Amino acid sequence: MEFLKGTKIYSIFTGTCPVCQKESMYEEPNPYQISSTLKMEERCSHCHTKYKIEPSFFYGAMYVSYPVGLFFASIALFLCFFILHLSLLTTFLVIVVEMILVLPIILRLSRNIWINFFLHYKQPLKSEQKA
Repeated sequence: MEFLKGTKIYSIFTGTCPVCQKESMYEEPNPYQISSTLKMEERCSHCHTKYKIEPSFFYGAMYVSYPVGLFFASIALFLCFFILHLSLLTTFLVIVVEMILVLPIILRLSRNIWINFFLHYKQPLKSEQKA
C-alpha cells in the first residue's frame, strides 16, 4: 500500500493522518476492540493536525456510513444470491450477519472518508525528508 502514499486512498484505508500520513488517527489500531473503536488521538504528533475540527465534526460521517454499508451489503448480495444461488431468506440473513461483523470497519472507514473531505495531504519539505 506504500505506493499509494500521498493520496487520499492511502489515508482512508490505513486510517493515518490525512495531512502527513505518518501515524494512525486512532488510539487502538484494532477496530474490533469495541470499547475503543472510535477513540481518536486529539492531534497528530508529527504535524499537529487537530482531528476533531469542531464539536460534533464526525456526525457527518453518518452520511458516509450509509453508502459504505450498502457497498458491503451489495457484495454479499451478489455473492450469495447470484453466484452461490442461495435463497432470498438465507441471503438476507448472511447480509445481516455480515453487517454486524463489519460494523467497526464501516465506522472507521466512514470517519476516514469524512475527514479526508476536509483535510488534504501536504508534501513534506525537502529538509523534513532528509531528517
